[in-house]
Amino acid sequence: MIPLLRYQSALLLRSQRWLPPFLLYAVFLAIGVQSGQPVLDSLGYAAAAVLPVAAWLVRICATNEPPAARSCVGAAVGPGRAHLACLLVALGASAALGTAATVVVTLISSHTSTDHRIRLSAVQSAGAGLIVALVCALLGTAVGALTTWPLLRSPGRAVPALMLAALLALVLSGSPARTAVTALVTGSQTARVPAPLLPLALAALLTAAAVAVACALTTRRSP
Repeated sequence: MIPLLRYQSALLLRSQRWLPPFLLYAVFLAIGVQSGQPVLDSLGYAAAAVLPVAAWLVRICATNEPPAARSCVGAAVGPGRAHLACLLVALGASAALGTAATVVVTLISSHTSTDHRIRLSAVQSAGAGLIVALVCALLGTAVGALTTWPLLRSPGRAVPALMLAALLALVLSGSPARTAVTALVTGSQTARVPAPLLPLALAALLTAAAVAVACALTTRRSP
């Protein structure tokens, strides 16, 4: 699996198709996160934006190879394993992006509650932000896995489905992403740093199921 991950990572980096989602995320943070804002509110904002970026990265990784090259890799290692490597690289890239954003946001934000009256631990705040960023990266990966090849082949259907699914994953009641982000905002208001481990567990289960479905279908459908 490690050679496959290296191969997919090299494809992603050399294609430079990762630049648009990364730059858009940077612009999003530059507009919405300002120095001196309450740390938990800013971390929630930064983490929520990771979800659509993760879904976008999945689509990039899943469509990087020409059909002929994908067929060769699938014949050599199995189509399911090859597709799993794509999804893991996308998840790793989005998680790394969320981690970097969490560090930057923690450094520039005010470590206080929403009303700036109560001090909050920077370490605990960063830990909570990392958990929520990972929740959003996981769910974004699940969204991407279910809205791209091999489930949806036509870009005319896949792209709108990806955008709609990413939006719903952020706003629907009961969504692990919404629950985790809301926990940060509520924690900022109550001056209590949350530990949203249950949303993380649910996001991991949902993502594992989505990845399993996508990889299983990959073994049955030709490129």
